[in-house]
Amino acid sequence: MDPVPNGAKVVVIGASAGGVEALRTLVADLPADFPACILVTLHVPSTGMSALPAILSRTGVLPAEHAVEGSPLTPGRILVAPPDHHLIVLRDSVTLSHGPRENGHRPAVDVLFRSAARSHDGDVIAVVLSGALDDGAAGMVAVTRRGGTGIVQDFDDALHDSMPRAAQLAAGVELVVPAKELSALLAELLRRPSSHQQAEPERLLDMETALADLDPTAIHDHDRPGTPSGFGCPDCHGALFEITEGDLVRYRCRVGHAWSPESLLAQQGLALEGALWMALRGLEEKAALNQDLGDRAETSGHPLTAGRFHSSAAETLEAAELVRALIDDIGSLNDGGTP
Repeated sequence: MDPVPNGAKVVVIGASAGGVEALRTLVADLPADFPACILVTLHVPSTGMSALPAILSRTGVLPAEHAVEGSPLTPGRILVAPPDHHLIVLRDSVTLSHGPRENGHRPAVDVLFRSAARSHDGDVIAVVLSGALDDGAAGMVAVTRRGGTGIVQDFDDALHDSMPRAAQLAAGVELVVPAKELSALLAELLRRPSSHQQAEPERLLDMETALADLDPTAIHDHDRPGTPSGFGCPDCHGALFEITEGDLVRYRCRVGHAWSPESLLAQQGLALEGALWMALRGLEEKAALNQDLGDRAETSGHPLTAGRFHSSAAETLEAAELVRALIDDIGSLNDGGTP
Protein backbone atom coordinates (compact mmCIF):
# COMPACT_ATOMS: atom_id res chain seq x y z
CA MET A 1 0.00 0.00 0.00
CA ASP A 2 1.08 3.56 -0.59
CA PRO A 3 2.18 5.88 2.19
CA VAL A 4 -0.52 8.00 3.80
CA PRO A 5 -1.58 10.64 1.23
CA ASN A 6 -2.01 14.28 2.11
CA GLY A 7 -5.24 14.77 4.04
CA ALA A 8 -5.43 11.20 5.38
CA LYS A 9 -5.29 10.54 9.10
CA VAL A 10 -2.58 8.92 11.20
CA VAL A 11 -3.28 7.23 14.52
CA VAL A 12 -0.78 7.73 17.34
CA ILE A 13 -1.04 5.69 20.54
CA GLY A 14 0.78 6.13 23.83
CA ALA A 15 0.86 3.69 26.73
CA SER A 16 2.90 2.61 29.72
CA ALA A 17 2.15 0.24 32.62
CA GLY A 18 -0.82 -1.95 31.72
CA GLY A 19 -0.78 -0.68 28.16
CA VAL A 20 0.13 -3.97 26.47
CA GLU A 21 -3.20 -5.50 27.49
CA ALA A 22 -5.13 -2.51 26.15
CA LEU A 23 -3.12 -2.51 22.90
CA ARG A 24 -3.85 -6.20 22.35
CA THR A 25 -7.57 -5.58 22.88
CA LEU A 26 -7.53 -2.71 20.40
CA VAL A 27 -5.45 -4.44 17.73
CA ALA A 28 -7.39 -7.72 17.87
CA ASP A 29 -10.44 -6.21 16.17
CA LEU A 30 -8.75 -4.01 13.54
CA PRO A 31 -9.49 -5.07 9.94
CA ALA A 32 -6.86 -5.92 7.34
CA ASP A 33 -7.90 -2.89 5.27
CA PHE A 34 -7.48 -0.42 8.13
CA PRO A 35 -7.11 2.90 6.30
CA ALA A 36 -4.44 4.59 8.44
CA CYS A 37 -0.95 4.00 9.75
CA ILE A 38 -0.77 3.32 13.49
CA LEU A 39 2.24 4.54 15.45
CA VAL A 40 2.81 3.29 19.00
CA THR A 41 5.03 4.48 21.81
CA LEU A 42 5.15 2.22 24.87
CA HIS A 43 7.48 2.97 27.77
CA VAL A 44 10.10 0.21 27.67
CA PRO A 45 13.58 -0.20 29.20
CA SER A 46 16.37 1.36 27.17
CA THR A 47 18.36 -1.88 27.03
CA GLY A 48 17.36 -5.09 25.30
CA MET A 49 14.64 -5.63 22.73
CA SER A 50 10.91 -5.06 22.95
CA ALA A 51 8.61 -7.97 22.09
CA LEU A 52 5.66 -5.65 21.46
CA PRO A 53 5.67 -5.91 17.62
CA ALA A 54 5.60 -9.71 17.80
CA ILE A 55 2.82 -9.62 20.40
CA LEU A 56 0.67 -7.28 18.31
CA SER A 57 1.32 -9.19 15.07
CA ARG A 58 0.11 -12.40 16.72
CA THR A 59 -2.91 -10.66 18.23
CA GLY A 60 -4.49 -9.24 15.07
CA VAL A 61 -4.25 -9.24 11.28
CA LEU A 62 -2.25 -6.04 10.91
CA PRO A 63 1.54 -6.43 10.65
CA ALA A 64 3.48 -4.74 13.44
CA GLU A 65 7.19 -3.96 13.47
CA HIS A 66 9.71 -1.69 15.08
CA ALA A 67 10.03 1.54 13.15
CA VAL A 68 13.33 2.14 11.38
CA GLU A 69 14.71 5.34 9.96
CA GLY A 70 12.56 6.40 7.03
CA SER A 71 9.73 3.89 7.56
CA PRO A 72 6.81 5.08 5.38
CA LEU A 73 3.41 5.85 6.87
CA THR A 74 1.67 2.96 5.15
CA PRO A 75 -2.04 2.36 5.93
CA GLY A 76 -2.74 -0.96 7.63
CA ARG A 77 0.67 -1.03 9.27
CA ILE A 78 1.68 -0.69 12.92
CA LEU A 79 5.00 1.01 13.67
CA VAL A 80 6.34 0.68 17.21
CA ALA A 81 8.98 2.95 18.74
CA PRO A 82 12.15 0.90 19.37
CA PRO A 83 13.78 0.97 22.80
CA ASP A 84 15.84 4.08 23.65
CA HIS A 85 14.65 6.02 20.58
CA HIS A 86 12.00 8.67 20.14
CA LEU A 87 9.58 8.01 17.28
CA ILE A 88 9.09 11.24 15.32
CA VAL A 89 6.42 11.62 12.64
CA LEU A 90 7.25 13.41 9.40
CA ARG A 91 4.84 14.10 6.54
CA ASP A 92 5.16 10.75 4.73
CA SER A 93 7.55 8.78 6.95
CA VAL A 94 9.14 8.63 10.39
CA THR A 95 12.54 9.33 11.82
CA LEU A 96 14.18 7.99 14.97
CA SER A 97 16.09 10.07 17.47
CA HIS A 98 18.30 9.58 20.51
CA GLY A 99 17.18 13.02 21.68
CA PRO A 100 16.69 14.19 25.28
CA ARG A 101 14.37 12.20 27.50
CA GLU A 102 10.92 13.59 28.24
CA ASN A 103 9.34 12.80 31.60
CA GLY A 104 12.30 10.48 32.10
CA HIS A 105 11.42 8.37 29.04
CA ARG A 106 12.91 7.63 25.65
CA PRO A 107 10.76 6.81 23.72
CA ALA A 108 8.28 9.35 25.07
CA VAL A 109 4.62 9.65 24.16
CA ASP A 110 4.74 13.46 24.11
CA VAL A 111 7.38 13.40 21.36
CA LEU A 112 5.28 11.11 19.16
CA PHE A 113 2.08 13.11 19.62
CA ARG A 114 3.74 16.51 19.24
CA SER A 115 5.55 15.56 16.03
CA ALA A 116 2.36 14.09 14.53
CA ALA A 117 0.47 17.29 15.32
CA ARG A 118 3.23 19.35 13.72
CA SER A 119 3.36 17.32 10.51
CA HIS A 120 -0.32 16.41 10.07
CA ASP A 121 -2.21 19.21 11.85
CA GLY A 122 -5.85 18.13 12.34
CA ASP A 123 -5.47 14.78 10.58
CA VAL A 124 -4.25 13.06 13.74
CA ILE A 125 -6.12 10.74 16.09
CA ALA A 126 -4.25 10.46 19.40
CA VAL A 127 -5.02 7.70 21.92
CA VAL A 128 -3.70 7.50 25.48
CA LEU A 129 -3.98 4.09 27.14
CA SER A 130 -3.13 2.73 30.57
CA GLY A 131 -0.02 4.13 32.25
CA ALA A 132 1.42 5.78 35.33
CA LEU A 133 2.11 9.50 35.76
CA ASP A 134 1.31 11.81 32.84
CA ASP A 135 3.46 11.38 29.74
CA GLY A 136 1.16 12.09 26.79
CA ALA A 137 -0.75 14.97 28.39
CA ALA A 138 1.33 17.72 26.75
CA GLY A 139 1.30 15.83 23.46
CA MET A 140 -2.48 15.51 23.61
CA VAL A 141 -2.74 19.26 24.09
CA ALA A 142 -0.61 19.76 20.95
CA VAL A 143 -2.83 17.39 18.94
CA THR A 144 -6.13 18.95 19.98
CA ARG A 145 -4.85 22.52 19.60
CA ARG A 146 -4.05 21.72 15.96
CA GLY A 147 -7.54 20.33 15.35
CA GLY A 148 -6.79 16.64 15.90
CA THR A 149 -8.96 14.16 17.78
CA GLY A 150 -8.12 12.92 21.25
CA ILE A 151 -9.23 9.64 22.83
CA VAL A 152 -8.36 8.21 26.24
CA GLN A 153 -9.00 4.80 27.72
CA ASP A 154 -11.86 4.65 30.20
CA PHE A 155 -10.37 5.17 33.66
CA ASP A 156 -12.11 2.16 35.19
CA ASP A 157 -10.99 0.00 32.26
CA ALA A 158 -7.31 0.98 32.52
CA LEU A 159 -5.02 -1.00 34.81
CA HIS A 160 -3.30 2.30 35.60
CA ASP A 161 -5.46 5.35 35.02
CA SER A 162 -2.94 8.16 35.64
CA MET A 163 -1.92 8.72 32.00
CA PRO A 164 -5.45 8.74 30.53
CA ARG A 165 -6.71 10.94 33.36
CA ALA A 166 -3.87 13.44 32.87
CA ALA A 167 -4.42 13.62 29.10
CA GLN A 168 -8.16 14.01 29.50
CA LEU A 169 -7.77 16.79 32.04
CA ALA A 170 -5.05 18.67 30.16
CA ALA A 171 -6.75 18.65 26.76
CA GLY A 172 -10.41 18.38 27.71
CA VAL A 173 -10.77 15.08 25.83
CA GLU A 174 -14.42 14.06 25.47
CA LEU A 175 -13.93 10.57 24.02
CA VAL A 176 -13.32 8.33 27.06
CA VAL A 177 -13.94 4.70 26.09
CA PRO A 178 -12.99 1.15 27.14
CA ALA A 179 -10.25 -0.58 25.15
CA LYS A 180 -12.73 -3.03 23.59
CA GLU A 181 -14.58 -0.13 21.94
CA LEU A 182 -11.53 1.62 20.52
CA SER A 183 -11.30 -0.26 17.22
CA ALA A 184 -14.92 0.52 16.31
CA LEU A 185 -14.47 4.15 17.32
CA LEU A 186 -11.32 4.50 15.21
CA ALA A 187 -13.12 2.98 12.22
CA GLU A 188 -15.96 5.47 12.65
CA LEU A 189 -13.63 8.45 12.92
CA LEU A 190 -11.61 7.37 9.89
CA ARG A 191 -14.75 7.04 7.75
CA ARG A 192 -15.43 10.73 8.21
CA PRO A 193 -14.08 12.91 5.39
CA SER A 194 -10.89 14.72 6.17
CA SER A 195 -11.23 18.43 6.84
CA HIS A 196 -7.51 18.96 6.61
CA GLN A 197 -6.47 22.57 6.83
CA GLN A 198 -2.88 23.50 7.39
CA ALA A 199 -2.60 25.24 10.72
CA GLU A 200 -0.42 28.26 11.34
CA PRO A 201 3.17 27.43 12.36
CA GLU A 202 3.80 27.45 16.11
CA ARG A 203 7.30 28.32 17.26
CA LEU A 204 7.01 26.31 20.49
CA LEU A 205 5.78 23.20 18.66
CA ASP A 206 8.50 23.54 16.00
CA MET A 207 11.26 24.06 18.57
CA GLU A 208 10.24 21.20 20.84
CA THR A 209 9.95 18.76 17.95
CA ALA A 210 13.36 19.90 16.70
CA LEU A 211 14.90 19.46 20.17
CA ALA A 212 13.61 15.89 20.31
CA ASP A 213 15.28 15.28 16.94
CA LEU A 214 18.60 16.78 18.17
CA ASP A 215 18.39 19.59 15.64
CA PRO A 216 21.49 21.74 16.34
CA THR A 217 19.68 24.94 15.33
CA ALA A 218 17.13 24.41 18.09
CA ILE A 219 19.71 23.25 20.62
CA HIS A 220 21.91 26.31 20.06
CA ASP A 221 19.01 28.78 20.05
CA HIS A 222 19.48 30.99 23.13
CA ASP A 223 15.87 32.21 23.06
CA ARG A 224 14.27 29.48 25.15
CA PRO A 225 10.47 29.31 25.50
CA GLY A 226 9.06 29.81 28.96
CA THR A 227 10.31 31.57 32.06
CA PRO A 228 12.97 30.48 34.57
CA SER A 229 11.31 28.25 37.15
CA GLY A 230 13.95 28.11 39.86
CA PHE A 231 14.02 24.30 39.59
CA GLY A 232 16.86 22.14 38.32
CA CYS A 233 16.65 19.38 35.73
CA PRO A 234 17.04 15.93 37.34
CA ASP A 235 18.79 14.60 34.23
CA CYS A 236 21.46 17.28 33.62
CA HIS A 237 21.04 19.63 36.63
CA GLY A 238 20.54 22.62 34.32
CA ALA A 239 17.91 25.30 34.86
CA LEU A 240 14.33 24.41 33.98
CA PHE A 241 12.07 26.85 32.14
CA GLU A 242 8.35 26.84 32.93
CA ILE A 243 6.06 26.54 29.90
CA THR A 244 2.33 27.22 30.19
CA GLU A 245 -0.23 26.02 27.65
CA GLY A 246 -3.73 26.85 28.83
CA ASP A 247 -4.07 25.16 32.21
CA LEU A 248 -1.10 22.85 31.58
CA VAL A 249 2.23 23.74 33.19
CA ARG A 250 5.40 21.84 32.32
CA TYR A 251 9.18 22.32 32.28
CA ARG A 252 12.06 22.04 29.83
CA CYS A 253 15.79 22.62 30.29
CA ARG A 254 18.23 24.25 27.89
CA VAL A 255 19.37 20.98 26.30
CA GLY A 256 15.83 19.68 25.89
CA HIS A 257 14.93 17.41 28.80
CA ALA A 258 11.22 17.89 29.45
CA TRP A 259 9.16 17.26 32.57
CA SER A 260 5.55 17.45 33.62
CA PRO A 261 5.01 18.57 37.24
CA GLU A 262 4.03 15.05 38.32
CA SER A 263 6.97 13.39 36.57
CA LEU A 264 9.37 16.04 37.91
CA LEU A 265 8.09 15.47 41.44
CA ALA A 266 8.52 11.71 41.10
CA GLN A 267 12.06 12.11 39.78
CA GLN A 268 12.95 14.55 42.55
CA GLY A 269 11.76 11.95 45.05
CA LEU A 270 14.04 9.33 43.52
CA ALA A 271 16.98 11.75 43.52
CA LEU A 272 16.35 12.67 47.17
CA GLU A 273 16.15 9.02 48.18
CA GLY A 274 19.41 8.31 46.34
CA ALA A 275 21.12 11.18 48.16
CA LEU A 276 19.86 9.92 51.51
CA TRP A 277 21.15 6.40 50.80
CA MET A 278 24.57 7.90 50.02
CA ALA A 279 24.44 9.86 53.27
CA LEU A 280 23.45 6.73 55.19
CA ARG A 281 26.33 4.78 53.65
CA GLY A 282 28.78 7.53 54.61
CA LEU A 283 27.52 7.65 58.19
CA GLU A 284 27.65 3.86 58.56
CA GLU A 285 31.23 3.82 57.25
CA LYS A 286 32.23 6.67 59.57
CA ALA A 287 30.71 4.89 62.56
CA ALA A 288 32.45 1.63 61.67
CA LEU A 289 35.82 3.37 61.28
CA ASN A 290 35.43 5.18 64.61
CA GLN A 291 34.50 1.91 66.30
CA ASP A 292 37.53 0.18 64.78
CA LEU A 293 39.90 2.97 65.80
CA GLY A 294 38.43 2.97 69.31
CA ASP A 295 38.93 -0.78 69.65
CA ARG A 296 42.54 -0.44 68.47
CA ALA A 297 43.21 2.39 70.92
CA GLU A 298 41.69 0.37 73.76
CA THR A 299 43.85 -2.65 72.88
CA SER A 300 46.91 -0.38 72.84
CA GLY A 301 46.18 0.92 76.33
CA HIS A 302 44.83 4.38 75.44
CA PRO A 303 41.44 4.48 77.16
CA LEU A 304 40.83 8.24 76.72
CA THR A 305 41.46 8.06 72.97
CA ALA A 306 39.34 4.92 72.76
CA GLY A 307 36.50 6.71 74.58
CA ARG A 308 36.53 9.61 72.11
CA PHE A 309 36.39 7.25 69.13
CA HIS A 310 33.63 5.14 70.67
CA SER A 311 31.62 8.25 71.57
CA SER A 312 31.95 9.55 68.00
CA ALA A 313 30.81 6.15 66.68
CA ALA A 314 27.69 6.26 68.87
CA GLU A 315 26.80 9.82 67.79
CA THR A 316 27.29 8.90 64.14
CA LEU A 317 25.03 5.87 64.49
CA GLU A 318 22.33 8.11 66.00
CA ALA A 319 22.57 10.36 62.93
CA ALA A 320 22.42 7.28 60.70
CA GLU A 321 19.17 6.19 62.38
CA LEU A 322 17.63 9.62 61.66
CA VAL A 323 18.55 9.29 57.99
CA ARG A 324 17.20 5.73 57.93
CA ALA A 325 13.89 7.01 59.32
CA LEU A 326 13.77 9.70 56.59
CA ILE A 327 14.27 7.04 53.92
CA ASP A 328 11.41 5.04 55.41
CA ASP A 329 9.17 8.13 55.46
CA ILE A 330 9.95 8.92 51.81
CA GLY A 331 9.12 5.34 50.87
CA SER A 332 5.74 5.68 52.58
CA LEU A 333 5.02 8.94 50.73
CA ASN A 334 6.02 7.43 47.38
CA ASP A 335 3.62 4.55 48.05
CA GLY A 336 0.81 7.00 48.74
CA GLY A 337 0.79 6.31 52.47
CA THR A 338 1.16 8.51 55.51
CA PRO A 339 4.56 8.50 57.21
